[in-house]
Order: sequence, then structure tokens, then C-alpha cells
Amino acid sequence: MGATSTVPSSTAVSSPIILSDRASDEIRKIMTEKSIPTGFGLRVGVKGGGCSGMSYILGFDRTREHDMSFEVDGITVFIDKRHGLYLMGTTVDYHDGLDARGFTFDNPNATATCGCGSSFGV
Repeated sequence: MGATSTVPSSTAVSSPIILSDRASDEIRKIMTEKSIPTGFGLRVGVKGGGCSGMSYILGFDRTREHDMSFEVDGITVFIDKRHGLYLMGTTVDYHDGLDARGFTFDNPNATATCGCGSSFGV
């Protein structure tokens, strides 16, 4: 699962996040089914809130002023450079089973997580 930055620089920067094969497949499926327009990419980020202090952001968006852009498994990913520290090493996965369905985040930086897995503390 190689991922490199498309930010102009003299050296390629690795993406702070990893997409599992299941997550990549589901994202591609959503992009096709929902006809995500050209120029949009997958935004992965964090925001304040949630029962553990911070919540994850996952959706399709255009690039913004503070974004870094990466190609992860052929998918353009935008991450606000101010969020990179919180997301470093995070794996985004997708589950489609009887007990759970949806995207999950495995964040090695999280010191606390909530029961539903949608928020974390650092």
C-alpha cells in the first residue's frame, strides 16, 4: 500500500494514513456510484468534539489552503497539514458485517477512544 505526496517538493513524502484494501475498495465504489466530480478527493481529518475530545472527518472535498495531497492506493487524499500529527500512522478500514458496518480508524496516537470508535483523545 504505497502512498506518496503530490505536494511539490524535492522529496516524496509518505502519507500519514493507510487505507486498508477493504477501505480502498469501498471508497472507489462510492466514488463510482455517487459520481464524485473530478478535482475532488477523499478528505481525512480531525475536529474537536466527541466524547473523547476529537472526532474523525471522512468525506469528499476539494483541496483547501493548508492541505497536503497524497495518492494512497490510487485515491487522491487531502489532509490539512495541521491534522497530520494527529493522524500519523492511522489505518482507515471498512467493515461490512453483522456486528458492524462502516469505516473505522485505528490510530496509534490515540490515548483514549470512545465505545463507538468515532472519537479519540491524544
